[in-house]
Amino acid sequence: MSHVVVLGAGVSGHTAAAFLRKWLGREHTVTVVSPKDTYNWIPSNIWVGVGHMRREQVVFPLRPVYERAGIEFVQGAARAVHPEGDAQDATPFVMVEPSARPGTREKVRYDYLVNATGPQLRFDRTPGLGPHGGHSYSVCTEDHAVEASRALDESVARMQRGERQQFVVGVGHGTCTCEGAAFEYIVNLEFTLRARGVRDKADITWLTNEYELGDFGMGGMHFRTGGYVQPSSAFNASLFAERGIKWVTRAHPREVEPSRVHYETVDGVTDSLPFDFAMLLPPFSGVGLEAFDRDGQDITARLFQPNSFMTVDADYTAKAYDAWSPQDWPRTYQSPAYRNVFAAGIAFAPPHAISKPYTTPSGALVAPAPPRTGMPSAMIGKAVAHSIVDMIRGANGPTHMASMAEMGAACVASAGASVLRGTAASMTVFPIIPDFERYPDYGRDLDRTFGEIGLAGHWIKLILHHLFLYKARLRPGWSLIPE
Repeated sequence: MSHVVVLGAGVSGHTAAAFLRKWLGREHTVTVVSPKDTYNWIPSNIWVGVGHMRREQVVFPLRPVYERAGIEFVQGAARAVHPEGDAQDATPFVMVEPSARPGTREKVRYDYLVNATGPQLRFDRTPGLGPHGGHSYSVCTEDHAVEASRALDESVARMQRGERQQFVVGVGHGTCTCEGAAFEYIVNLEFTLRARGVRDKADITWLTNEYELGDFGMGGMHFRTGGYVQPSSAFNASLFAERGIKWVTRAHPREVEPSRVHYETVDGVTDSLPFDFAMLLPPFSGVGLEAFDRDGQDITARLFQPNSFMTVDADYTAKAYDAWSPQDWPRTYQSPAYRNVFAAGIAFAPPHAISKPYTTPSGALVAPAPPRTGMPSAMIGKAVAHSIVDMIRGANGPTHMASMAEMGAACVASAGASVLRGTAASMTVFPIIPDFERYPDYGRDLDRTFGEIGLAGHWIKLILHHLFLYKARLRPGWSLIPE
């Protein structure tokens, strides 16, 4: 009998646990460890943050789902990995702090471990950033999105009384990722203000660490549209111009004051933006898991990179940006230190940036971090689960690959929520990591990389919201729904 433990119940961890339970016989156990007992469909937090959906429409309780599926659930935060066990018992275990007993620790033993803990939200990297004692809002969690929606309602009420309001949306640090989520929020914000009849009282500015609009942390994209090849920078700029959204690119926000965000740019500009409402995403790091060997010696550096994301089968050799290769990226997500330990989703450490990094004259790094959420996270979680199942059945090592340099991804980015007047940008990209050896012109296959915006995209986005929540609840036929 094997015990498989999954740390985290987000997209990647939940996907891995579900397929592990589906594919493994009941003589094996699958356990999920998560500090929260709810599942949040994070892509729809955008709609919660503009008041289009309620919190209850994007979350559901995990315990009933796991009980029905035969998955054990431990509510608590993983604190340390002991991949060699301890002096009394060589069985590997994770030290967990139970949510019901803060400050205490309990062992959760495993034969195979999947680290899918996701990110730590590092609002602390920028003074004044964030909803926890800071001066800006976020949509990274469902509760953050609820707070943002309430603040937006207050701004709308002020505009309805004749006051002008200034909105700043984007990133709160030069190394942020998930620019796509902030992009969705700003265009939904603009759409909502129009729908509520107050758009003429609003100034909206996009603040981003992207070198050019439409970079999204993936070096931008090119689409073939109407017989022409269009860069995503033009696609994005056209949408912003059409909706009257101003933008500041190549920026590193240095500090957020109660009504002003200060920033500097790669070009040497030092300036600030006034705001009445700011939604600025934080940079990410790993959650800070520690690791210890059998004798209790700290081996954290053996399992994790300095940013606390887990080291996997990637090439982490220090290289100049122009020297990186798609082959540097991981394929199996197995730890090189322990064959029974894997990472999935945001928890794995990328080997390098996809977008070219820059620094400001003061030395601040401006480098959109590689996105690895949504569809890629689910595909990685499924591949890791498949490899573990095969290893339990006798395979010598991982059997399934999910390199972001060899997979494509689809994204439907909401640009306004309304059944009759809404829009969304439907995009596919292949491969996620540009490969200029295979595709020398643009780094990607233009026959499988495209983007279109329209009402149909909104219908698709809405259908996917319900479809993926159905899948996440492990309803009948869930495994037939693609990642």
